[in-house]
Amino acid sequence: MKSESNLNKSRWFILFTVVLNTFMCCLDGSIVNVALPVMSKKLNVNMASIEWVVTSYLIVISAMILIFGRLGDIKGKTKIFRFGIILFTIGSFLCGMTNSLLILVLARAIQAIGAAATMSTSQGIITHVFPANERGRALGMSGTFVALGTMVGPPIGGFIISALSWEYIFLINVPIGIFTFILSMKIFPKNTEELNEKLDVKGAVLFVIGIVSLFGALVQGQSAGYNQPIIIIGFIVAIIALAAFLIIEKRVKIPLLQLSIFQNNLFSLSIFCGFVSFIALSAVTIILPFYFQDVLKLSPAITGLFMMISPMILSVVAPISGYLSDRIGSEVLTFWGLILMSIGFVFMGSLNENSSLLIAAVFIAIMTIGNGMFQSPNNSLVMSTVAKNKLGIAGSVNALVRNLGMVLGVSLSTLILYNRMSHKIGYRVVNYVEGRNDVFIYGMRYVFIGAAVLCGIGAVITAVRLYSNKENNQEVIEDY
Repeated sequence: MKSESNLNKSRWFILFTVVLNTFMCCLDGSIVNVALPVMSKKLNVNMASIEWVVTSYLIVISAMILIFGRLGDIKGKTKIFRFGIILFTIGSFLCGMTNSLLILVLARAIQAIGAAATMSTSQGIITHVFPANERGRALGMSGTFVALGTMVGPPIGGFIISALSWEYIFLINVPIGIFTFILSMKIFPKNTEELNEKLDVKGAVLFVIGIVSLFGALVQGQSAGYNQPIIIIGFIVAIIALAAFLIIEKRVKIPLLQLSIFQNNLFSLSIFCGFVSFIALSAVTIILPFYFQDVLKLSPAITGLFMMISPMILSVVAPISGYLSDRIGSEVLTFWGLILMSIGFVFMGSLNENSSLLIAAVFIAIMTIGNGMFQSPNNSLVMSTVAKNKLGIAGSVNALVRNLGMVLGVSLSTLILYNRMSHKIGYRVVNYVEGRNDVFIYGMRYVFIGAAVLCGIGAVITAVRLYSNKENNQEVIEDY
C-alpha cells in the first residue's frame, strides 16, 4: 500500500474519485426512467419491454455485488474498483451506440457488473484511507452522493433528452469514466495485500440464481400479477437457491458471505435499519411523482423541481451528520434520524388534493432531514464494526442491502397502493383513475403510514441498542 503520509495527503482526492464514480453508478439506476417513453418509440418496442432497461441494471448489480465484495478482499479493493470503472465505461459506450433493445439490455448488464464492482469496494477504500476521527465525514459524503445520484437522475435525464437525445444519457458517462480511471491510477493505494484464498464459486452461482429469480419475479409480477404460474415458480426457485446458498455458506471453509459477520449485533442491527430506511425511501421516489402530476396536476418540469428538494437538503445535512458522528458518536444520530423520518412520513400521509405545495415541501424536508441524519452515521457504524480484511464484504453487504431495499420498496409501495385503491373503488386497478383523486389519496396514505411504521421499528431497535450500551457501560463503571 501507499505510505501513511502519502495516503493522508491524497485521501480527499481518493474520496472525490470514489464518490464521483459512485454518483454516476447510482445516477444510471434512475436517469433512464424519464427517457423510457422516448426510447420505446425510437426502438419500436412496448413499455413492458423497455422497462427491462431499468430492471436489468438493478438486478445484475444486486446479483454481483457480494461476489465483487469478496473479490475485493481477495485481490485487493483498488484493483476491483478500477476493473469496475473500465467495465462501466465500456457498457455506457455500448448503450449509447445501439438501436437494438436486446443489445441495449446486454450493455446495461455490462454497465451493472462494473457498477457492482465499484459499489462493493468504495466504502472499503474510504474506510481504509481515512482515520477513525474523519471516517464518519468521509462516509457521510459518500452516502450523500449515493442519495444524490439516485434522486437527481430523472431531472438530469429530462434535461439531456430535451437538449440532445436519449443516447447521451449513457454517453455522458464515458469521459467521466476515463477521467476517474486516470485519477485512480495516479492516487489510489497500490495492491500489495492479496489473500491466498479462492472464491466460493458454488455459493456465487446459487446467490446469482436466487437474486435474479427473486428480483425478476418481484418486478415482472407488478404487470403480470403475482398469481401467475411463472411468477410463483420464480419465487420458489429463489427460495430454494437462497436456502441452498445459506447452507453452503455455513459449511464451506472460505464462504462468499461470512455469516459470522452477522454475529456482531451492532453490524446486523445497523444493516437492518439501513434496509428498512431504503424500503421507506423508495415509497417517496415512486409515489410522489404520481401525486404531483396526477393529483395536483403539476407539469413534469415542476414535479422535477419538487423532487429536487430531497437531494438538495441531503447534500447539506448528510455531510454535517457525518461530521457530528465523528464527534458525538453515531448511534444517537441514527435514532433521531429515524424518528424524524417516521414523523415526516406520518405528515406526508396527511397530504390530499387540497394540500398546498408549501406544506408538501415542508413535510418532504422533515423526512429528508431525518434521512440525512440517519444515513451517514449508519454507514459509519456498519463499516467501523468489522476488521480491515472484512471491509470489502461489509461494504458489499451494505450496498446489497441498499439495492434490495430499493427494489423491495418499489414493489411493496405499488402493491399496497393498488391494493388499497382497488379496495376503495371496488374493482382491480393498477394505475391512476382519472377523476378519482380520493382513491389515489386513500392508497397513498397507507403507503406513507407503512413507511412511517418501518422507520419507527428501526428507531425502537436503535433505542433498545442505545439503552443496552448505557447499561453495559454503567456496569463497567460500577465494577471498576
